[in-house]
Amino acid sequence: MTTPTSLVDLRPSGPFRLGDRVQLTGPKGRLHTVTLREGGELHTHHGVLKHEQLLGQPDGSVVTNSGGHEYLALRPLLRDFVMSMPRGAAIVYPKDAAQILASADIFPGATVVEAGVGSGALSMWLLRTIGPAGRLISFERRDEFAEVARANVETFFGHTPGSWEVVVGDLVEELPGAVGPASVDRVVLDMLAPWECIDAVADALTPGGVVLCYIATATQLSRVAEYIRATGLFTEPEATETMVRGWHVEGLAVRPDHRMVAHTGFLITARRLAPGAMPPDVRKRALKKPSYADEDVELWTPGAVGDRQITDKNLRKRVREAQRAADGARQATADAVTAGRGAPDDVD
Repeated sequence: MTTPTSLVDLRPSGPFRLGDRVQLTGPKGRLHTVTLREGGELHTHHGVLKHEQLLGQPDGSVVTNSGGHEYLALRPLLRDFVMSMPRGAAIVYPKDAAQILASADIFPGATVVEAGVGSGALSMWLLRTIGPAGRLISFERRDEFAEVARANVETFFGHTPGSWEVVVGDLVEELPGAVGPASVDRVVLDMLAPWECIDAVADALTPGGVVLCYIATATQLSRVAEYIRATGLFTEPEATETMVRGWHVEGLAVRPDHRMVAHTGFLITARRLAPGAMPPDVRKRALKKPSYADEDVELWTPGAVGDRQITDKNLRKRVREAQRAADGARQATADAVTAGRGAPDDVD
């Protein structure tokens, strides 16, 4: 089967073109990310680097600025982008995003529900994985966070994917109107109290579908696991955490790095049972009384679990930063289309 020309043109490979995002590593490892434009320039105290020097160069090239300093030019990976983009809320780190894609078994063409969208980091991983044939519905309670997420996604992709829909509102209230019963393949909940959404999620998930909760603390982990068990609608929940430790490798000097990305959150997954089904292990044992009482609920309040509150002033600043980046990406995409590269929407 022949690949459409527009899809080939949008592959993140080949010579640098107008509209491409390029990560430049300069003196002392300083990173700069630019979007290539007509007449564009990168100004630093080391000199000026013109964007036209990069056009037509292969990925991984080294260019020299006006001050004689060398810069390594590479297209940024998605993990690079999400770690440096404007944030309205805390992001899902790449190590956790990778585990979410695997644990929830996100696949091309899947219908996926996500809540909350935060700054859009996980949304980008999900959109890449489901592809243009899939559908991602992202729920976010705060309009400002949704604005940051939309701008970040448009900045990275160069357009807003047609497979993505952002709903501002509470998932419990809005989900029944957004999807039909038993029509969703996967649900990813990244929120403070995911147990509040489990009943609505159970109605939306197709039998065999996966719900995955990304949560920060052990107390949250306990409560969501107990709630999932108590519904009788899911398989036994499985909980994990992911820690990544780098290694220093230079000759025979091989040792672990002194620093590592340790705990960021827990992942807990379960699969939707068919209506009326009861797993054999549940038949063998009566469901135990949850190991918490009503007075323990206070332990899961935002303040108790360390939920960081961003000020309105800071949030407005981050919205402006994200929108400026999206405006730049939109203009760069328009320049690329004018130059004959093809419209990004052709792939949706």
